[in-house]
Amino acid sequence: MPFIYRNISLTPSDCEETLPALLAAKLSVPLSSLQNVHIIRKGIDARKKPHIKLVYTLSFTAGDKVRSLVGADPALEWQEDKTAPAAVPIQSQKRIVIVGSGPAGLFAALRLAEYGLTATIIERGEPVESRALSVQRFWKDGLLDPESNVQFGEGGAGTFSDGKLTCRSKDQLVPWVLEQLVSFGAQSEVRYLAKPHIGTDRLRTVISAIRRHLLEKNFTVRFGCRMTDLNIKNGNIVAVTLNGAEEIPCDHIILATGHSARDTFEMLERLNVPLARKPFAMGLRVEHPQELINRIQYGNGQQPNLPAADYAVAWNNPSSGRSAYSFCMCPGGVVVGGASESGGVVTNGMSGQLRNSPYANSALVVNVREEDFDGPGPLAGVRLQRRWEQRAFESGGGGYIAPAQNLLGFLRLPGKGAAKTTYRPGIYETELDSVLPPFIIETLREGIADFGRKLRGFVTSEATLIGIESRTSSPVRILRDSSFESIGVKGLYPAGEGAGYAGGIMSSAVDGIKIADSIAARLKV
Repeated sequence: MPFIYRNISLTPSDCEETLPALLAAKLSVPLSSLQNVHIIRKGIDARKKPHIKLVYTLSFTAGDKVRSLVGADPALEWQEDKTAPAAVPIQSQKRIVIVGSGPAGLFAALRLAEYGLTATIIERGEPVESRALSVQRFWKDGLLDPESNVQFGEGGAGTFSDGKLTCRSKDQLVPWVLEQLVSFGAQSEVRYLAKPHIGTDRLRTVISAIRRHLLEKNFTVRFGCRMTDLNIKNGNIVAVTLNGAEEIPCDHIILATGHSARDTFEMLERLNVPLARKPFAMGLRVEHPQELINRIQYGNGQQPNLPAADYAVAWNNPSSGRSAYSFCMCPGGVVVGGASESGGVVTNGMSGQLRNSPYANSALVVNVREEDFDGPGPLAGVRLQRRWEQRAFESGGGGYIAPAQNLLGFLRLPGKGAAKTTYRPGIYETELDSVLPPFIIETLREGIADFGRKLRGFVTSEATLIGIESRTSSPVRILRDSSFESIGVKGLYPAGEGAGYAGGIMSSAVDGIKIADSIAARLKV
């Protein structure tokens, strides 16, 4: 019988190999009566500093004696079968095109491959190996390639972040996504960590492995191909145009272009594909010494075998309804330029598998409502983003240099120091009041003061704010029905973050899988 047991704890210095014996003691059964004991969740309980605990949920099989304890021991439960339904192979001559090779596009492709289907994957950027060189050149010299950068290229925007796999969804597809990532080279512990991450360095090798697998499954992958038009006849997709010249016939298009494909949004608006405005968030990125964040979260003293500490904070102004909160926190990481358009500054956070940088960074953002947008129309949020990205570019003096300010200086407190940051291509020290709308600046000031009360030491002269963080999510939603198909164009399937239906690697991947399942269901008929 399969069971799970929750809330078994160890100290950071304890050995995980003792978990089966500890489980047997909890159940008062012989160790030999337990089989297939393995970790399915591992988290950190740091509420009683400095006495940190590692908390585990274990899966195992056992006999009748353990079965009799279910209900008597609140930590013991039956293990539900949450396996994703298997894909039954089907045959079809329908032509499928996937636009974009981020998590939504790649996982849609992996799921189609399980059905025995193939597709042509269109990617405007470069393969991840050469894309990494283009991005490094931008960070070093400020030379932006508008087609292949932190936002565009194989793997999507998440390739140059942290590879965070945290997901609140209980969808049965989540374990399937994690298993796929592990099979292509991710660390095995991403299956069970409470806050799993791959790291931008290791994620690149995973993406390369996925590409090789898809090529072996007879997929076609075309880089340097930007979708510039759609051929729609009688409300149905019939072809996609690449680079303004080549037309590829198709019956189904999975549109997984990401939240920064503004030219795609403009094309869809021109074609009268139904779009809607969508709220998002903007703000600044903050950077602290990682050792300081470790002290705040774990307490003073040496803490062996603990990862670089992270944090999550939020504050709400009850009078305005505005919220300030942390987003995309990168322990042991660096702050990098994430621009995809000429003349605009965008910040992003990134960390490697080991998270061993001496600095921690996080976006601190404020919710932006539809009434804050620049004028009418579904692309008003895009215009707002672009305007303030250009303002940040001008404030930094050009060359994608980012405006930055010491945290105490931003809060108008005494004792400020110099602005120090890992941001590349570089920073220019200035007051940040002019680089974002006033309601964001004021909400951030109030929110950061509250964060300092929750995290003692957070407000410090050792911290720097860098502007701006504007690509938190898509400001546009491409409207679709319950079968994931565009409500205005048959055969068009908006997917992932760019379509406004996901936020992060995991939810985007799950969205892509569900779209592949929906297309396969139609092809079975």
